[in-house]
Amino acid sequence: MEAVKNTRIVTELNNTMEIEKYIEQTILKPDASKEEIDKISSDAKQFGFFGICIPPYHVKYVHNILKGSNIKIVTVVGFPMGYNAVGAKVEETKRAIDDGADEIDMVMNITAFKNKDYVNVRESIESVATLCRLKSKIVKVIIETPLLSDEEIIKACEICAEVGVDFVKTCTGFFGSVSVHHVTLMRSVLPEKIKIKASGGIRDYNTALALIEAGANRIGTSSGCLIVNN
Repeated sequence: MEAVKNTRIVTELNNTMEIEKYIEQTILKPDASKEEIDKISSDAKQFGFFGICIPPYHVKYVHNILKGSNIKIVTVVGFPMGYNAVGAKVEETKRAIDDGADEIDMVMNITAFKNKDYVNVRESIESVATLCRLKSKIVKVIIETPLLSDEEIIKACEICAEVGVDFVKTCTGFFGSVSVHHVTLMRSVLPEKIKIKASGGIRDYNTALALIEAGANRIGTSSGCLIVNN
């Protein structure tokens, strides 16, 4: 059934060219300038992207320039390493929401996860997810698939499912790229209500389509304009 649904989605995309509705145009490099932020905000309006994913520093600025639009403001917490203390992640999330973020992409504590400290991993995810729920915001958990074995990916997804997050996201892109295999595996483990954001090294239309066919509900990319102009 899932394969049929995903095939239908891809057929619809090929017929209507609405892949832009899946895209979060992204700029998360440490030296992102205001001019670059202006550019991706303008691109999002022009192409009708779902949202833009930007550093926390720029959230308040973007909230003002996108006021009145339907474009979602996405930002990151604990990025890119994920080993911040639980309280730090909560405070970072609170500030981002206060500044105008609609969605929070939080990096899982990969150090704790690799040391099998699943209590810490769950506490960190649950603390941020609870705050997002209270504020009616979306939370995504970045599990950093390039650093995990298949068994570890399954375990990370199970923890996210137990907490009840909105999305599980593949990776930051700092330590490797997303793969169709990883998205397929995640989709096989996660309950249907938990969505998947694929990100990391997505630079062309065919790759984006393959990831959507595998089960991705959102595409994080810095190449959104190239993808929609395939």
